[in-house]
Amino acid sequence: MTKREKAAKIREKLDELYPEVPIPLNHKDAYTLLIAVLLSAQCTDERVNKITPALFEKAATPYEMVELEVEEIQSIIRSCGLSKNKSKAIHRLSQILIEQHEGKVPKNYADLESLPGVGHKTASVVMSQAFGYPAFPVDTHIHRLAYRWGLSTGKNVVKTEEDLKRVFPAETWNKLHLQIIYFGREYCPARGHDPIQCPICSQYGRKSLFS
Repeated sequence: MTKREKAAKIREKLDELYPEVPIPLNHKDAYTLLIAVLLSAQCTDERVNKITPALFEKAATPYEMVELEVEEIQSIIRSCGLSKNKSKAIHRLSQILIEQHEGKVPKNYADLESLPGVGHKTASVVMSQAFGYPAFPVDTHIHRLAYRWGLSTGKNVVKTEEDLKRVFPAETWNKLHLQIIYFGREYCPARGHDPIQCPICSQYGRKSLFS
């Protein structure tokens, strides 16, 4: 079986298990999604969703955010981890959006990745989930599962993204990356994983998983 053929079988199983995939981070527009994704670095989606209502009640636009002191932002997001750096990044990127983009989140990778606290993965999530642009954001779940399934060497997230884009059709990327995240959480965790019981690893996993 080729990697493309295996990928097609895996996608069939994911479609069966997750015909609909809600976006895990609560948001109302591109800006609030950008902030939520930034906060999710080294923080669970569940924790982010508990923090953002209080933050967005005070500031749900770049114009409102720059009116807050960095320390006030930090006090709201403190439980998320890395709050000092994240609060500075949120405040500064909001300033940049106002100064350079008329207060709007840009719809391209170059401008997004030039913002403080925004890397390629965050930009990919925004391009995919806010603007519908075909993207394949790779988080730890996707990176781990792509290796377990033999679809990527698993050396780094950049290589994993390239490998997955090669074997899955572009029109499936936006839904598929969310399906893999949900599957990883439910069936294929980092620890305590039983490949024999896993709906996908049991059929398409690397042989090394069973040794």
